[in-house]
Formats: sequence, structure tokens, C-alpha cells
Amino acid sequence: MHEMGIAIEIYRTCREAVREHGQGRLQRVRIAIGELSAVEPDLIRFGWEAVIVDGPDAGAELEIDWCKADQRCPRCNESKDRSEGSWLRICPDCGTPLEVRGGDELDVLEVTFETDDDAAPP
Repeated sequence: MHEMGIAIEIYRTCREAVREHGQGRLQRVRIAIGELSAVEPDLIRFGWEAVIVDGPDAGAELEIDWCKADQRCPRCNESKDRSEGSWLRICPDCGTPLEVRGGDELDVLEVTFETDDDAAPP
């Protein structure tokens, strides 16, 4: 399951972002996963939970934005509908080869954390 390695890297990236601001605890991480990235969201979520379960960031939420790929005809200048998981090679209307845009995302979009100063009682 390569998603475990990806979950570890996401965690390392987020911890580095926190370290740039001092010390703190992760609260929420938002990532983008594209349907062409060969990454399964459920397995990333499972890997994330395994990475944080016994550490200082236990309970940090992982939010996943699913990014679909778009098949577009350069001649018709339109997106072409397709069934989930299926791909068209040529435009069903004009026969031109379709271009695929997007769907390859695998990015950390947002990291929300609580600094040690935030956690201190007033």
C-alpha cells in the first residue's frame, strides 16, 4: 500500500509547516487528490490515522478534496461527459482526439494548527 508512504510524507510536510511558526499541534489538514494520481482516498485516510494515532497530533482531521479529470475536445471547445471510471479517446461529436486536463493533483492545500501559545491558559 503506497498510500502509507504518502500519508507519512503528508504528515512530515505538515509538521514542517508547523515548525516554521514555532511549536504546535495539528488540528486539520486539507489535501487534494486527483482521480488520475493512483492514490485511493480511503487508504490515505487509513494511513493518516495510523501515522498520527499515538503521537502529539492524535485526532488531527484529514480533509480530502477529490479532483476529477476533465476530458475536453479542442475542436468543440467543450468538456465531454463520460461514465465514472471510463475514458473516451475521441470526441463523440466530431471525432477529434480529446485532451485530459487535471485529475493528477496530490497537494497539501491547508494546514490548521494550534500553537503552544494558543493552548496556554489565560
